[in-house]
Amino acid sequence: MDIEFNLTNETVEQTGLKDPLIVAPDVSVCDVFELLKARRAGGLLVCEGERLVGIFTERDALRLMAAQASLDGPISEAMTRDPAKLAASATVADAVKMMSHGGYRTLPIVNSNGRPVGILSVKSLVHYLVQHFPQSVYNLSPQPNPAMEQREGA
Repeated sequence: MDIEFNLTNETVEQTGLKDPLIVAPDVSVCDVFELLKARRAGGLLVCEGERLVGIFTERDALRLMAAQASLDGPISEAMTRDPAKLAASATVADAVKMMSHGGYRTLPIVNSNGRPVGILSVKSLVHYLVQHFPQSVYNLSPQPNPAMEQREGA
């Protein structure tokens, strides 16, 4: 597909990353929910100092609620530890592959020191692709490899 080929020259920094929402591991789950609600965010990063130690997303919140766990405990007990992350210098193609293969909707983006510098979401990635490759995106068939019901021609 020619879209992926073109994405090997673009870095994730060029996609317009969102600033990461960051909390310490000892912040309560209840406080995290309040923060997510106030910021209208679907997730946040958990850091000890400048080191990324976890991520808490809507999926983690659903898992927590399904288990009927207490919201008084620290976020470190509810977060996903050692999340997949991507370097800011990685290509957009790398991000697409990682998100696709891992089933991630959100990826922390880190600098060369491992400090979080942004968040890449599927939504922002799709907007980026549509803006930069409109002809390729808008000309895609709604059904890949459609089968013809009748043969064309004589």
